[in-house]
Amino acid sequence: MNKIEGTYSVSLGVFVGAGSSVETESENGISHFIEHVTFKGTKKRTSFDISNDIEMIGSDINAYTTRNLTCYYVKSTIEHTREAFDVLADVFLNSVYDEEELEKEREVIIQEINMYDDTPDDLCADLLLEAHFGKSGYGATILGSKRNVQSFTRDDILRYKSKYYTTDNVVVSACGGFNEDEVISIVEDYFSVMPKTQKAPFPNRNTLNLQGSLAKSKDIAQAHMAIGFNGPSLTHSGADAFNVMTYVLGGGMSSRLFQTVREKLGLCYSVYSYMTAFTDCGFGMVYAGVDNKKLLHVYDAVLQEMKKLKKDKISDEEFKRSIEQMKSSLIFAQESVSSQMQIHAKRLLLLNEVVDFNERLNRVNNLTKNDVNGLIEQYFNINDLSKAVVGKGVKPLK
Repeated sequence: MNKIEGTYSVSLGVFVGAGSSVETESENGISHFIEHVTFKGTKKRTSFDISNDIEMIGSDINAYTTRNLTCYYVKSTIEHTREAFDVLADVFLNSVYDEEELEKEREVIIQEINMYDDTPDDLCADLLLEAHFGKSGYGATILGSKRNVQSFTRDDILRYKSKYYTTDNVVVSACGGFNEDEVISIVEDYFSVMPKTQKAPFPNRNTLNLQGSLAKSKDIAQAHMAIGFNGPSLTHSGADAFNVMTYVLGGGMSSRLFQTVREKLGLCYSVYSYMTAFTDCGFGMVYAGVDNKKLLHVYDAVLQEMKKLKKDKISDEEFKRSIEQMKSSLIFAQESVSSQMQIHAKRLLLLNEVVDFNERLNRVNNLTKNDVNGLIEQYFNINDLSKAVVGKGVKPLK
């Protein structure tokens, strides 16, 4: 719970520590499926009632699924905090999963899968995760296959929820200009009914780079290329330094990749890098969307920049610029009700830690260039890359 004085809105979320990375092959996509069908009606509300009751008080309700968690959230003005949370809690705790509604929602999710398949940059990112981690765990897709979506039953939903929608695997988070005693009272009123249960053990997930290279041919104008490499986990002391490295490599318009591949060579419009940190491993990615005929040229140019970074490390100017970017990102997020609600919940759910903004800022301020260069030396192995490419007639990158 994080109170922000002077704000007139509140963001409330219920987080479950289960996403696509804990699913078996036959379950793949069920976390996302449950997220969808949970809104299709409760013991006292139809799906229309859920939307209507929320919109009547000027609020928004939604949900999302990631590889590590599922989140159900609502944003409201502070005067309607209780009414908004009543709907959110009802959806989370009392959904009935009517068979007729499940059938209708299957088609909606299949259309979402089709839409995703028509979004080649997202498709390329998923393909890279598969090349890096394999088909299961972090390499499994969030949406799952059409076959799985067609097969899920009400019993499958209840069985999966009994494994992971447990009291030790759920976090309720609130941020905004609310009355703290009121929010505590609201949460206790609704969630005290949950029986105390423990989550099932998570299956083993591969955390190593398999160094795979995958290609998917699609009849599209551009080719989409992604390169992956190992990185530190959320719990690793070097996570912040690794983030600085990805900023320097491709985090903005002054980054090495942007300045060389786009500005100097004029080879593509979009090129960038970023990191993803899980609880037990980390992952860095470089992405570029290019003309099919220039794919191999861009691939070589990216590799050359990565080799230069490995050899020369980062400069004082690059370090300072990246630190300021990290600090501003932290500060901007600190002033967002929705961002803070999610940041606090994720940290508590995944790491059992409470976020201390000043401590986090101090850690960034205390980073040194040597910290970053040490991480480059440790993780930036040019010969140990995973690769993915999506485009017309493309072949796996070597």
